[in-house]
Amino acid sequence: MTEYKTGDIIQGRVSGITKYGIFIHVDLAYNGLIHISEVSNGYVNNIEDFVKMGETIYCEVLEVDENTLHLKLSIKNINYKLDPEPNTIPETRLGFLPLKNALPIWIEEKLKEYKKK
Repeated sequence: MTEYKTGDIIQGRVSGITKYGIFIHVDLAYNGLIHISEVSNGYVNNIEDFVKMGETIYCEVLEVDENTLHLKLSIKNINYKLDPEPNTIPETRLGFLPLKNALPIWIEEKLKEYKKK
């Protein structure tokens, strides 16, 4: 059985959403709760704006109750999403190489443009 301690960042699956928090299934033994006050540093109007049922997220362990195998969890100060939003610009294997190659050409063109003025 995994032992959890305060400050650990763990993965869990959202197993319930209520107006006061998010229930997290952590493993076969442990479950946890993210109270609404631990969802965001700002005002939380709707918890479902942050997580969806069945979604797997990262959580920070705030407290561990070994008697009940219950974890008090938080997501407000961590990047809790496993799959970040897709980039709007796809990355290439070439990285910055095309820019590096084009930069001297652009500089030369700008210099010619300024000399004409």
